[in-house]
Amino acid sequence: MSSPQNGAPDPAAGQETAPLPFVWSLDRSSDVGRALLAATRRLKETGSDSPQVDSAILMAHVLGVSKGWLYAHPNRQMAPDEIARFEGLVRRRMCHEPVAYLVGFKPFYGLDITVDRRVLIPRPETEILVDRVLEHVQRSAKDGVVLKIADVGAGSGAIAVALAVNVAGLIVYATDISEDALAVAAQNVWRYGVGDQVQLFPGNLLAAIPEQVDVIVANLPYVASSDLAILAPQVRDYEPVLALDGGPDGLDVFRSFFESLDGARRHQVLRRGGRVYLEIGWNQGDEVRSLAQEALPGADVTVIVDYAGLDRIVLVAT
Repeated sequence: MSSPQNGAPDPAAGQETAPLPFVWSLDRSSDVGRALLAATRRLKETGSDSPQVDSAILMAHVLGVSKGWLYAHPNRQMAPDEIARFEGLVRRRMCHEPVAYLVGFKPFYGLDITVDRRVLIPRPETEILVDRVLEHVQRSAKDGVVLKIADVGAGSGAIAVALAVNVAGLIVYATDISEDALAVAAQNVWRYGVGDQVQLFPGNLLAAIPEQVDVIVANLPYVASSDLAILAPQVRDYEPVLALDGGPDGLDVFRSFFESLDGARRHQVLRRGGRVYLEIGWNQGDEVRSLAQEALPGADVTVIVDYAGLDRIVLVAT
């Protein structure tokens, strides 16, 4: 997934568009093993919490090999252009640029999802959201019912593509207010050949859903505005604020979401008996449950925790 598509520039080409504050270089006689050791040491000094893994991913990307291959061939001599590319990527990582942006993809649900600075990087926790939706969708499929899903705030399309790849014939309407994000999502739809299942629509929240669906899934912005400044630098300085900032208490977008489900609009976009799956912040379960119950009286609202026991998903069964 690291190769550019549709003529787009390679985000991991190692070319620095502005001077970086760090100076770091390798001996031109370096082999793979020595280069990895040097990079790991330097990344550790500049604050990476996974310097060895970061170094290996960047090296594997430069050489076009697997991480396992690197450890089996530590004496492989590096060519001058390979050294230069590796140095450029390591310097950018020293500035906390996310590895996923440097190599152009992020593993998610068994897929390599194309990402760049136009979209949020998929998190492992979001795989729990996909798990829960798939459980419901696959149960229906066994009964011969193929559901329609809306992925609201689709970003890179990671959720929509993961669902489509795992359920033949599933229709997913992936919506986002950012057309830049949808351009990245289009790359992932093309990459995995699910263009007949995943349709992309620009627009805000539920307004972009073209017809009634059985399930709405959404990973909405939920970081409180005051917390943005204390996020890890690789998030704060590189990932799109639009995909992170949830307003003063982190719940502004959820309020707008449920306001648009309250009343006639609900029946235009969500079938009777439909479900809503929302990813939330670690301590937002009670508040989002209250918003859901106020907007959808009589619905069964459940807060689902992640593997660390923290609030992660709100399931609304209407």
